Amino acid sequence: MTNETSPALLAVRDITLDISTPQGTVRILEDVALEIHPGEIVGVVGESGSGKSMTALSVLRILPSGARIVSGSIEFEGVDLASLAPSKMRSIRGRRIAMVFQDHMTTLDPVASIGKQIEEAYLIHHPRASRAEARAKVVETLTQVGVLDASERAKQYPHQWSGGMRQRAVIAMALVNDPDLIIADEPTTALDVTIQAEILALLRELRDRRSLSIMLITHDMGVIADMADRVVVMKDGQVMETAETHALFAAPEHPYTRKLLDAVPQPSGTTSERVPVTEDVPAALEVQDLVVQYNKGWRRAGFTAVNGVSFTVPAGTVVGLVGESGSGKSTIGKAVVGLAPITSGSIRVGGVALQELRGAAARAARETYGMVFQDPASSLNPRMTIGECIAEPLVAHRQSMSRAARRARVVELLEQVELPASWRTRFPHELSGGQRQRVGIARALALEPELLIADEPTSALDVSVQATVLDVFQGLQQRLGFSCLFISHDLAVVELLAENVVVLQHGEIVEQGDARTVLNAPQTDYTRRLVAAAPLPDPVRQRARHLTKVTTV
Repeated sequence: MTNETSPALLAVRDITLDISTPQGTVRILEDVALEIHPGEIVGVVGESGSGKSMTALSVLRILPSGARIVSGSIEFEGVDLASLAPSKMRSIRGRRIAMVFQDHMTTLDPVASIGKQIEEAYLIHHPRASRAEARAKVVETLTQVGVLDASERAKQYPHQWSGGMRQRAVIAMALVNDPDLIIADEPTTALDVTIQAEILALLRELRDRRSLSIMLITHDMGVIADMADRVVVMKDGQVMETAETHALFAAPEHPYTRKLLDAVPQPSGTTSERVPVTEDVPAALEVQDLVVQYNKGWRRAGFTAVNGVSFTVPAGTVVGLVGESGSGKSTIGKAVVGLAPITSGSIRVGGVALQELRGAAARAARETYGMVFQDPASSLNPRMTIGECIAEPLVAHRQSMSRAARRARVVELLEQVELPASWRTRFPHELSGGQRQRVGIARALALEPELLIADEPTSALDVSVQATVLDVFQGLQQRLGFSCLFISHDLAVVELLAENVVVLQHGEIVEQGDARTVLNAPQTDYTRRLVAAAPLPDPVRQRARHLTKVTTV
């Protein structure tokens, strides 16, 4: 679909962007240049803070307060958006250029139905359209993004849709005005591999059907290999390298690009087991016949989220928990730490049945485990500094600890997760998503727990930071000897870290065993589907996959 001989639809030419802060002016972007042609998918990659999202926000002119474009131009069909009058920019933003934001939960209004929100986006640019016409357009667009029974589902609210379906709603909101260019900022972050594959297939289909141009911002090099025609690599607000995707993966020119590619976890391709855990090793976590049901009310039947699940995490080991959204992974993790109700069965940490503990005994048990939550934005108190967030477990469980000792521990934890100690005075909103996730990991490790429940701890991290955090995690796990239940949709990361893996579907275990064996030679159709859906950081192998699917069909 790419037509590089035609004029560029979007041409960002040497954009330099400054932002004013209490500490002075900070240069965010410097001489950034990129082009997107009609029907082309251009991937923009780089670490957190590299300027990827700020480049996108510059195109749409929705920059944060204090930010200003110092020099350069942003030409859309020959018109410089950087100097365009605000009224004319509003006619382009959302109509000709639309954006799919990273976090679907904060993009959607929780108190308005999905249909109303998409309808509002349409009516802003079509004020003369009737409500009936707008509703028809909403249903048509939702149907195009794969929502079944769209007329009824449009009446529902965001909390009634799964993560993957909410992401489809956000894409529908961007598509409802038939734009020429979509800027997709991390559109598959935190989605499980099968839902991610569906969203990527949807974007490819829309590109082919509508001749859409797409700026795809992501930290997942597997997604780039799967989707992008060309790649722009950014670091510290500058473009390091621009190349066609196959050429970039085959022979990256810039050292930073090579560093990014080297940091991508690769499937081992082997079924050889690691050194087996001896049977006499005690279990750090024992889950036996666990059932978790949610009561929906006296007039409606309850929902069974986890049904008869049993597995163990031997002391000093990492066990991976994988499966699609709604499979019960996070529910099990929350049940372990007492955040989800246990209907029946038992959970034992260090041989102690947690559901039987009360008072001081329960409080003491909480010191033995920590949890890294999936969403760093909502798990950190926005009114507390980063240092206060990390120190919170110490305040609760180490009351005799002096302020100086707590401060020293916070500094140590920040250094362990590769964040500057000076950032302890910052607030969560001043950090990127990946940086906030590292703060969550630091907080979970504050008490040096015996058991760590890690719920998608690397979902928001770019590949190089993920590699650093995983190295830190492995080093800490080996030094401290804690056990871990590692919940993730990234199968390569699970294979890298975990000795064993448990595969869940609809709240039940479908397969478990040695991680390498299960993930490289799966025995069930469901596990095979999970493995096949994971994008490979290799455009040649990804293309072969797509051709195989077409041939099979």
